[in-house]
Amino acid sequence: VSTWISCNPPPFQVLAMLKGQLIMQTFSLPNLNLSFPHLSYAFLCLISQHSEVPEPRPVMVSPPPTPTTAARQLDEIMSQLLNFDPQVISSPKLPEKDSPKPSSQDEHSIQNMLENLESDLQKMGISTVPKGDCASCRKRIAGKMITAMGLTWHPEHFVCTHCGEEIGNTGFFERDNMAYCSKDYHNLFSPRCAYCSGPILDQILTALDKSWHPEHFFCAHCGEVFTEEGFMEKEGKAYCRQDFFNLFSPRCGGCNRPVLDNYLSAVNTVWHPECFVCGDCMTPFVNGCFFESEGRPFCDLHYHQRMGTLCHACQKPITGRCISAMGHRFHPEHFVCAFCLKQLNMGIFKEQNGKPYCHSCHQRIFI
Repeated sequence: VSTWISCNPPPFQVLAMLKGQLIMQTFSLPNLNLSFPHLSYAFLCLISQHSEVPEPRPVMVSPPPTPTTAARQLDEIMSQLLNFDPQVISSPKLPEKDSPKPSSQDEHSIQNMLENLESDLQKMGISTVPKGDCASCRKRIAGKMITAMGLTWHPEHFVCTHCGEEIGNTGFFERDNMAYCSKDYHNLFSPRCAYCSGPILDQILTALDKSWHPEHFFCAHCGEVFTEEGFMEKEGKAYCRQDFFNLFSPRCGGCNRPVLDNYLSAVNTVWHPECFVCGDCMTPFVNGCFFESEGRPFCDLHYHQRMGTLCHACQKPITGRCISAMGHRFHPEHFVCAFCLKQLNMGIFKEQNGKPYCHSCHQRIFI
């Protein structure tokens, strides 16, 4: 029985079962008229079920060509698939010399069968479009294929270089002409966050010569993410402006608050300008002149008061010669008799009730 079919450009698929393995071969063929005497009716039915070939149209019947080895192999495979005897519906056997039996190696080699079928099609004037060889196994690709990195692959052979998982349908990353899945690529090559040491997959922030997840770059003291004010660095750590000044800025000698802007340096410390005043009367210093005592600044009056160098008579500082008497200090011109007010130049006086008297006044008043 000869079956004459007419096919249009859409590809037809050959489905074969050999040793329990299902294999699909797709051929891209031009307009063709094929006569396969040894192609069983069941196989033709299987083709129609697995392809989008249009309704066959009757054409002129011509004498069938000599059956090919590949066609006979396909017929035998389909007979095993559908569990029927191919001799019932196949064409009469031709003499053995016209149709040599395939070798046992060909019967058990899908690759050889496909190559033979392709060769027979070419001999019949039917051109096929080769898909090339798989870059992994180096075998011819006869079905679905993947094109990546300028090469062609069997889908099951295009895998991640590191973990071996298929990446044809999930996307991949290329590095040094090798393909990696997203997870392995980032684990192997992405920059690491200086805080969590995890790979940075999306946005990256660079600061302090390190890389960070944006949400992991925050103040080392309070843990708040930095605002538009930015950050300040100390010993390789980042701090917000407020914490940096609270922790590391010098403190004012008057109010003990951080000095942020203008300051004065005096008495071995720094001061807010408004805090640099006399330690007793809190009066700002005129022309910046002050006296130091016990690490604090004082005005002229209160410094001499603390030092005991005020004249006991006029209560003004003594800056030159002085007279010490009755536990006090006096300007020489202010050490006088309490009654006659004569200057006690010679230092000879009589004390009565905490007051100095000259010898004559003391005798007249108290003797």
